[in-house]
Amino acid sequence: MFKLAVFVSGRGSNLKAIVSQIKSGNLTAEVAAVVSNKGNCGAIEFAKKENISAYVVSENKEGTKKTYKELLELFKQQNINLIVLAGFLKKIPNDFVKAFQDKIINIHPALLPSFSGKGMYGINVHRAVFNSSVKVSGATVHFVDEVYDNGKIIDQICINISDVNSPEEIAEKVLKAEHELLPRVISNFVHNKIKLKNNRVYLS
Repeated sequence: MFKLAVFVSGRGSNLKAIVSQIKSGNLTAEVAAVVSNKGNCGAIEFAKKENISAYVVSENKEGTKKTYKELLELFKQQNINLIVLAGFLKKIPNDFVKAFQDKIINIHPALLPSFSGKGMYGINVHRAVFNSSVKVSGATVHFVDEVYDNGKIIDQICINISDVNSPEEIAEKVLKAEHELLPRVISNFVHNKIKLKNNRVYLS
């Protein structure tokens, strides 16, 4: 079975979308672990209800929290195939990224490379998009490297926002796109369809 570790900081709507697709038979994978930087977030509670192993991560050993080094060893033992950042608001340490090179993906709530970088997450992104008066937005899934929102783009969904009246309206539209896009990309990994060639990502 193709094993996933999903990193989340909030309520976990993308995590729920992934689990829903697995339960419906549309995605042949297993969420083997859920990781958060917050012990009391909705994603952790959801993981516990679904009997998914849940961990809280910290840069340094702190109480019952796992360090990234401990997670690294744990994931290797569990044979994790893909790490999915689904609304995880902390930068992953470089050593961790290198250890799972081309096996960590992130979903970003805009069309990269626009509206990206440190601090560009959640409503901050949608507010910037709204204030720019662009007519399209969307969601992007990309590989994670050592720089914020910099890794190669794997797939995107574009949506029309020409008629929206607030950043919150954009957020609602984009979230629906994320719930479609992320399971689709994961499925392509499961079926070994994601290929890197000539510094680009292709779907075979």
